[in-house]
Amino acid sequence: MSVRVLIVDDQALFREALATLLEVQPEIEVVGEAGDGEQAVRLCAELRPDVALMDLRMPVLDGIAATTRLRAEQPGVRVLALTTFDDDADVFAALRAGAVGYLLKDVSSTRLVEALVAAKRGESVLQPSVAAKLVARVARLPAETPPAQPLTTPLSDRELEVVRLLADGHSNREIAKTLFLAEGTVKNLVTSVLAKLQVRDRTQAALRARELGLF
Repeated sequence: MSVRVLIVDDQALFREALATLLEVQPEIEVVGEAGDGEQAVRLCAELRPDVALMDLRMPVLDGIAATTRLRAEQPGVRVLALTTFDDDADVFAALRAGAVGYLLKDVSSTRLVEALVAAKRGESVLQPSVAAKLVARVARLPAETPPAQPLTTPLSDRELEVVRLLADGHSNREIAKTLFLAEGTVKNLVTSVLAKLQVRDRTQAALRARELGLF
């Protein structure tokens, strides 16, 4: 089934261009457009998209506030941030608000489509520079932070390779190409990694692996 997408951006020309780009992709169905966060929340209730592709800096209601409301009011809608800015404040505010991913507007169309498909599945999708920020923030945690508990079942060598690549923001397809594996095999490995690390998504897996000193 295709991914139902709502495009949320205050620039009409960008929305139109992005809709044109996505509508030719067989995996994607653009169900609507919104020019601000307030309109996005309203349209998500009406259209029930799988993913809201959300700009952050908009009038009326910004993307962070809209994401917070969607998480409370429409938890089935995944929010994927798509913005020009990757400063720390925006990145961490978006992820805290409930966005499952964070991409910059210079992302390739192929990567964007992969991210939308992954977001529908509930996977975290991060721009490599954003993933690096998360890892760096964990590395700066105070020394008195209690040490992470050891894993009940250690990660295999292959699972360690996978978690290091996903921490760098790579998609399943990119990991498969890097490790010369089938994409289905990578999906199974990611599922195993999440279970062993006892986390729900890829972002948490990256943070947990860093806490454990796995990379």
